[in-house]
Amino acid sequence: MQNFEFVTVPHILVERGAAARLGEALRQRYTATRLCVVTDRFLSESGLLAPALCNLADHGWQVTVIDNVQADPPDTVILEAAKRAREASAEVVLGLGGGSSMDVAKLIAVLCASDQPLADMYGVGNVKGPRLPLVLMPTTAGTGSEVTAISIVTTGQTTKAGVVSPVLMADLAVLDAELTVGLPAQATAATGIDAMVHAIEAYTSARLKNPVSDCLAVRALQMLAGNLLTACRDGANLDARSNMLVGAMLAGQAFANAPVAAVHALAYPLGGHFHVAHGLSNALVLDPVLRFNLPAATAQYAELARAVFPEGCPADDASAARHFIEQMGALVSATGIPKTLREVGVEEGHLRMLAADALKQQRLLVNNLRPVTEEDAFEIYKAVF
Repeated sequence: MQNFEFVTVPHILVERGAAARLGEALRQRYTATRLCVVTDRFLSESGLLAPALCNLADHGWQVTVIDNVQADPPDTVILEAAKRAREASAEVVLGLGGGSSMDVAKLIAVLCASDQPLADMYGVGNVKGPRLPLVLMPTTAGTGSEVTAISIVTTGQTTKAGVVSPVLMADLAVLDAELTVGLPAQATAATGIDAMVHAIEAYTSARLKNPVSDCLAVRALQMLAGNLLTACRDGANLDARSNMLVGAMLAGQAFANAPVAAVHALAYPLGGHFHVAHGLSNALVLDPVLRFNLPAATAQYAELARAVFPEGCPADDASAARHFIEQMGALVSATGIPKTLREVGVEEGHLRMLAADALKQQRLLVNNLRPVTEEDAFEIYKAVF
């Protein structure tokens, strides 16, 4: 066995209804009084935060709500949010929402406690300063951002950059399935498939794959595959919602230590150029990337097939691996989300541009079991056009 290091959030609270006693939960951990809540405008205006804000006030928290987060947050939004948090003299930062809100909260926690410019943080291991105490609370079961040390920033009209550092790992992740009940079926499907991609790519990662991440990835896939369709079709089913939320967290822990690869690399340009939601971008390219990687990942796919889709799984590795791809394809198709690039506004003339941009994602492509050329990327996009 190769040497490995596994890092994750030190405290995780999984509790239905935790939002309604959030002030109490935080008071048990912190003596501070000034809390910055980072979220998006929709959640802020939906009333979903009201029970949490009420309980925070009851337990002596002075709350500043920053709700300017948007999907694929640009650096300007992050810098403005950090400015507001500094003006409020924030002592603790809470990211509440989807992956974008949590990603912004991570960076605010650093920017409020350090003089390091955001532009100097991009890349792996470049965050130098300290950060404020950080709590993350997801409202979707997908990104796993509550347990990762990664924040994705839109740095231009069509480009994204990652900040990857253990400094971004939260102090506490709070998982309350009741916060995910209102998520529409299409968003439930896309974020759930995103989480499944995290688990698959962690299990097959060419770098840093280890026994702990493997166990988490397998259990995550079992929970996600077993509950995705129920959560989509019966969104008020709290058992399914809870299993999805915990499954996404386990997948997040897996890929935080055994990083993702080609699916994410090819998904990013779809978000950058066509503003396709991250989960849907992953879902669109998942099948052709799985088929592309099959020659190098047969053993791993066969193992996943036996663990996640045992019914009717063939005995030999080659057939079992194909069974895994087919079952994943059937599951994604059953959710009813878009299946082709043309359905999300991509034209055939865009495929070369997308392929060229995907090849710029070397931070991710180095983790892929099979090398990806620009022509390979073009063929993958073409297969799902």
